[in-house]
Amino acid sequence: SHLAKHKPPLEVNDLFEDIKDGVKLLALLEVLSGQRLPREQGRQLKRIHWVSNIGTALKFLEGRKIKLVNIHATDIADGRPSIVLGLIWTIILYFQIEELTSNLPALQALSNSNSSVDSITSSGAGSPPMKRKVVNKFKGNAKKALLQWVQCTAAKNFGIEVKDFGPSWRDGVAFQSVVHAIRPDLVDMEVVRRRSNRENLEEAFSLAENELGIPRLLDPEDVDVDKPDEKSIMTYVAQFLKHYPNPHHSETDGQQDEVANPKFIIYISSVCREERKMLRELKVFLDQLERDVLRAQGTEGSLADKYQAFKNFRVQYEMKKKQTDPLLQPVQKDGKLSVDQALVKQAWDRVSTRLLDWHIHLDKSLPGPLGVIGAWLHRAEMALREDIPIQHAHEETANVLHRKLEQHKEVLKSLESHRQTFQQIHRDRSVNGVPVPPEQLQDMAERFNFVSTSSHAHLIKLEFWEMKYRLMAFLMLAESKLKSWIIKYGRRDSVELLLQSYLTFVEGHRFFEQYETIFTGLKQAAEVYVKSDSSIDEAEGVSKFLSDTTAQWKNLALEVRSVRSMLEEVIANWEKYSSTVAALQAWLEDAEQMLSQSENAKRDFFRNLSHWIQQHMDMNDAGNFLIETCDDTVSRDLKQQLLLLNGRWRELFVKVKHYARADEVDKLRQDYQDGINTLKMFMDATNEKMTAPIQVSFLNCRAFVQDVEVNLFKGFLHP
Repeated sequence: SHLAKHKPPLEVNDLFEDIKDGVKLLALLEVLSGQRLPREQGRQLKRIHWVSNIGTALKFLEGRKIKLVNIHATDIADGRPSIVLGLIWTIILYFQIEELTSNLPALQALSNSNSSVDSITSSGAGSPPMKRKVVNKFKGNAKKALLQWVQCTAAKNFGIEVKDFGPSWRDGVAFQSVVHAIRPDLVDMEVVRRRSNRENLEEAFSLAENELGIPRLLDPEDVDVDKPDEKSIMTYVAQFLKHYPNPHHSETDGQQDEVANPKFIIYISSVCREERKMLRELKVFLDQLERDVLRAQGTEGSLADKYQAFKNFRVQYEMKKKQTDPLLQPVQKDGKLSVDQALVKQAWDRVSTRLLDWHIHLDKSLPGPLGVIGAWLHRAEMALREDIPIQHAHEETANVLHRKLEQHKEVLKSLESHRQTFQQIHRDRSVNGVPVPPEQLQDMAERFNFVSTSSHAHLIKLEFWEMKYRLMAFLMLAESKLKSWIIKYGRRDSVELLLQSYLTFVEGHRFFEQYETIFTGLKQAAEVYVKSDSSIDEAEGVSKFLSDTTAQWKNLALEVRSVRSMLEEVIANWEKYSSTVAALQAWLEDAEQMLSQSENAKRDFFRNLSHWIQQHMDMNDAGNFLIETCDDTVSRDLKQQLLLLNGRWRELFVKVKHYARADEVDKLRQDYQDGINTLKMFMDATNEKMTAPIQVSFLNCRAFVQDVEVNLFKGFLHP
């Protein structure tokens, strides 16, 4: 439906095949964005140009802050169904659903777009260890905004319960209510409730198409099933947003009324006021909690009493945080917190820091070596619970992970040295006869046990993550190098430099051997990691990551290998073009002067015209290849040069083309003359025989006849 708006209109018959060269993909993005995008075009596009087009499309999407995880140009060029479908859904989610929901003024408070759409083809491959919780939240809010719109504008008025984008739409009533919300005159909801699922769905889709101009993306049989496809229904329903709340065109300018439904605005406004009130109350609570913590810290008393007070405050903190966490989800379009949310978050952070400092102080206050172990225990817990800081570049992340890995090895060394000491203190319940608060000691024992049981698994995880990001960095480097080689080329010297750069990278740095080394190390680390982690989801995620990167490498390696042959082909064509142009220019100079010479001289000069015909063909073949593969400036110069040379050639060829067979005509003429001479000699010999007198006798006559027959036979053989 979108490509039909393109100029000229385009059509997709087989999504996985038609998208391969990137031309229709770029056209789709042009229609959706209203921007003009550069592309490789021509009748003889090669795979290298396909990848370039697709790369332009992906770069455009990334420029819109749309994250594309595990979507590579080579996968699209291969027509891999899961990757192609993931890319199209990403485009739908951003251009069709997120933009439309975020454009509704009243939905700004619900829509949290920070450009949600990390590619759904990723199942964590290439994602941080935190399993992309943030991504799910973003995607969920686009979906939530659309569902909220349906509930508040259509379904609510008729007591229809729409809980999802699946089974809630099966009977067609929800579709009819959305059409009614836009054009009440089109739908009688009382009649709708009495009809079958298929009848409601068919009429809703027909009305939307014929009356509202909404393309029919669904058929009744797609929806009237146990589990309708959520993505399809979301995509279709999002189209109605463009026609809400007033589908009628004004008589003045024909534009739709952008004023939102007043009831809906009131509803959203009340929600926002309630949330602001709760945030301000929470801020007051946290400020008071911080003051209470500070006061309790300064109170005199035994270590056991202080520890008990600390635990009471921590329980309050954790319970309140669990209850109020949803209030701190970003509501602004850019993903930032509101002023009230930011103030509450600062208050949470202050209280959290106060409690942590107090806990560390209490543990350090324990007698003798137990205080040292307490301080170490906090450092170890922090190392175990610390999020891995994902850097902009995978190589930087791998380096950070390596440093964390080395630090954690030091933690493990300290663990062994502290274990025996702590076990003895725990048995004695005292340090050198000084009693230890039992509750604090028991909590430390549980924490020590947590560190002991988690440290080795954490070490294995860090090793796997480091290798994972090493591989991702390697593949990203290879992708960037590939992009620098898959370009519109310049003149021969620049292509030769490009080939030298390629050889240095691939052969000098042992590119393919590097991959094998990194991937082997990753596989080994992955096997150990999966065995140490009992999570089925994690094992499946690791397996899929290995599978995806293997497939990515297979395509990437193929592309990298093909670059060399492509560069060599371009250089060979430059060589052929340069040599044929130079030779043809020199010959044309001589040929144009020869036209004023005698016929014999021209015949002699143009005797090898067939050779120059072949040279002319070779020049055009090489020139046209270079025009297709070189940049605009070089292509323009080549076209101009070919235009001039071909013009001179045509003008000359018309005048001398009959000389092209001069050698053949001369040979035929010579053969004819030789035949005449041979025949004349035969006739002369025959006449001489026939007129010569002979002595009549049987033997003489027989010899004469035989002699004549022999001469006749020779004459027939050599006429």
